[in-house]
Amino acid sequence: MRKTVLFDLDGTLTDSGEGIINCAALALRHFGLPVPSREEMRVFVGPPLHETFQRFGVPADRTDEAIRVYRSRYIPTGMFENAPYPGVKELLETLKNEGHTLYVATSKPEEMSVTILERFGLAPYFDRICGASTDTSRSTKDAVIAYLLEQSGAKEDMVMVGDTKYDVLGAKAHGIPAIGVSWGYGSVEEMLEAGAVGIAHSMDALLDILHKM
Repeated sequence: MRKTVLFDLDGTLTDSGEGIINCAALALRHFGLPVPSREEMRVFVGPPLHETFQRFGVPADRTDEAIRVYRSRYIPTGMFENAPYPGVKELLETLKNEGHTLYVATSKPEEMSVTILERFGLAPYFDRICGASTDTSRSTKDAVIAYLLEQSGAKEDMVMVGDTKYDVLGAKAHGIPAIGVSWGYGSVEEMLEAGAVGIAHSMDALLDILHKM
């Protein structure tokens, strides 16, 4: 059966941690806040930045300022400290050849997402790339998926693929099952607790789960 597959971007299609962490560290230093280890900073990959900056001590009323500092480095440099995961292009090629419809649903701002996917030659595989707005009006995965459904009119058998509990919960809010991938930046345990229907540990395993659904 042909499916409509929604893919997260950071930690699912591309390994974007280096650029995101470098830019988040710059923003924390801007506020005179301690910069934790890179392992602790991995939580910046995926969730909305407003929420994550508050977790590291940025006052709620100054998160817009933190994001401005973050983007001052991310737009010219950080977004390209990034690379597709091995096998991603081949996976997308296979799914398209099988007749599936592919979308991106990411909490990263949409314009940046398009630029990154075009840079790596992945944009043509997707019917639409949907991301967050540059303000807070569309920042959660739930809101991005709602926007995608509204813009695309997608109604076929749907599934979300992502690397964090936010992908699982965002899809669940719309009655869409989600598959977690273990190669990204989220917790497998948290994805399962959130209701992931399966966990893929490789591109081949992801393809197999999609075929069996």
